[in-house]
Amino acid sequence: MEELFRIENVCMAFGKKEVLKNINLGIKRGEIFAIIGPSGAGKTTLLRILNLFEKPLCGTLIFNGISLDAGKTGDLKRRMSLLFQTPSVFNGSVFDNVAYGLKVRGFDKRAIEKKVGEALDTVGLPGMGKEKASMLSGGEAQRMAFARAIVYEPEILLLDEPTSNLDPANVANIEEIIKRIRDERGTTILIATHNIPQVRRIADRVGVLLNGELIEVNSKEGIFTAPKDERSVAFIRGEMIY
Repeated sequence: MEELFRIENVCMAFGKKEVLKNINLGIKRGEIFAIIGPSGAGKTTLLRILNLFEKPLCGTLIFNGISLDAGKTGDLKRRMSLLFQTPSVFNGSVFDNVAYGLKVRGFDKRAIEKKVGEALDTVGLPGMGKEKASMLSGGEAQRMAFARAIVYEPEILLLDEPTSNLDPANVANIEEIIKRIRDERGTTILIATHNIPQVRRIADRVGVLLNGELIEVNSKEGIFTAPKDERSVAFIRGEMIY
C-alpha cells in the first residue's frame, strides 16, 4: 500500500508539559492503523495534530507527498474527519445531524438526501432520519456520529476511543462499521485506543505510544507475537509501566 500521510519529527507541549516527543509515523492508504497506549500517553493530541486542530511546536506533516504549511491545509481539512469517544448530538432529527457537514460544504438538497441515506445504511440506521437525535440510545448516537463523520466521504477517518463508553454488543457493532467503512469505501482509518482485544480484531498495523514517545510500529501479528520493545510487551500484558 502506498503511503498517504506522514509526520516527521513532530513534538508538542502544553506549557512546560511535553506531550509528544519526536514522532515519526507513516500511514498507508486504505489501512486501519491503531495507536495504543495508556491514558495520558498523547494519543488524542496526536489525532488532533493529524486533523489539523492543533499545530505542533516542531515537525512536518506530509500528505500525498506534499508538505503542509499554513497555506495548504484547507483542502486537507475537508478530506478528513475526527470522531471523539463521546458523540456530539445536535438538536433536531437524525437526518439534520448527519446532513450538517454536507450543508456546510454547500451540497444541494438531492445530493444531501442521497448521501445521508447511504451513510445511515452503512452504520445500520436505515430509515431513522426522521427520529429525534436526542432520543437515541448511546450505541445509536455513536452510530449516528459515524454516519455524520463519513457522509462527505473523507479519505481519512480519525477515531479517538470510539467504543470506550459502549456495552459489548454495541462495541461489536461499531467494530463492524469500522471494517465496513474501510472495505466498502477505501477509507484510511486511524484509531486511538487502549482496548487490546479490539486492536487484535480490526487493526492492520499498530503503533505503541508511551509517555509521548512512539516506541514501536509493527504489524498486528508482529506486535502480539514478536514485539520489538519490551515496554510494548509490558503494556499488552497489562503491567503498570507509566
